[in-house]
Amino acid sequence: MTFDAIGIAGSALTVHRKWLDAVSDNLANMNNASRTDGAAFRARYVEAAEGNNGDGVYVKSTPLGDGEGRIVHQPDHPLADADGNVRYPDIDMAEQMGTLIIAQRGYQANAQVVDRARETYLAALEIGKS
Repeated sequence: MTFDAIGIAGSALTVHRKWLDAVSDNLANMNNASRTDGAAFRARYVEAAEGNNGDGVYVKSTPLGDGEGRIVHQPDHPLADADGNVRYPDIDMAEQMGTLIIAQRGYQANAQVVDRARETYLAALEIGKS
């Protein structure tokens, strides 16, 4: 049972780490301008799924958001079109920060599960030595 807990929590750590990576990538690129004739930065998302027989979770896919973005009038921007517009990703910082907190808390909770399971395993080994 202890090894199951470590494996399941370990798989969740991987999913949460990839989720944190996606959110940080979205936040880092949310102010990247592009030409209006191209796509804006496409936000990354993580879709998780349950493993077989309840043996943890895994990243099912990492879909990308819409590249349409939002058009902003900035005639002095070097990438501005003839009308003075540039395209920015349509990424909401508040939403991303909320997602970041959820992913971080999930990572912390699963790290604690791994620690507790390891401590339980070590305590069982000590009992076995007696």
